[in-house]
Amino acid sequence: MSQGSIISVQHLNHYFGKGSLRKQVLFDVSLSIQSGEIVILTGPSGSGKTTLLSLMAGLRSVQEGSVKVLGREIYRANNQKLLQLRRQIGYIFQKHNLVPFLTASQNVQMTMELARNMSRKEMCNRAEAILEIVGLNHRIHYYPEQLSEGQKQRVAFARALVTQPKLILADEPTASLDKNSTHTVVEILKECARYQGCSILLITHDNRILDMADRIIYMEDGQLRNDVSAA
Repeated sequence: MSQGSIISVQHLNHYFGKGSLRKQVLFDVSLSIQSGEIVILTGPSGSGKTTLLSLMAGLRSVQEGSVKVLGREIYRANNQKLLQLRRQIGYIFQKHNLVPFLTASQNVQMTMELARNMSRKEMCNRAEAILEIVGLNHRIHYYPEQLSEGQKQRVAFARALVTQPKLILADEPTASLDKNSTHTVVEILKECARYQGCSILLITHDNRILDMADRIIYMEDGQLRNDVSAA
């Protein structure tokens, strides 16, 4: 992995199914993302973008090739090492994946319980502070069923950002957000990259946020077709 690389992927192949049903979904993917860089991954639905993101996050096992994230090789890593890695990544799912019986604040606090030793009061204060930043200070004690889809996604943003991770992976993070909410979270992500050195890789079809990227990478049929500067 080159100096400054947060993600280094080399000759990655991935398959679904077994035997005669085995189908290749990623083909010789190589990619490097530097510290503080914002990269957008775009392309048609079904092209392998979410599969690639989940491999980087340690949510799937790497079958062939090398995937190094935050200096750690994921290929053949055991479950304990993968768990340690996941605790250092802020992951924003395409669907918010909130725990339905926890409030917005409790959903955010849950991430801090996994990441570090903090007092309950400190976790509560940090959760409320980040929820206020994403515009949900009036919904802190609401349960997911009491929130709109856009509000749920903003809770998911808060949950990913609260531990100040060095890497954020996001899958269609603005799909359910209105214009104002999208602007808010984009500015927050830019600040994370600028002031915390956080690297951000996000999948999107949202043309409203393309100008936030340092690079835009296009994926089609399981292959990276091009990689261009957004400038």
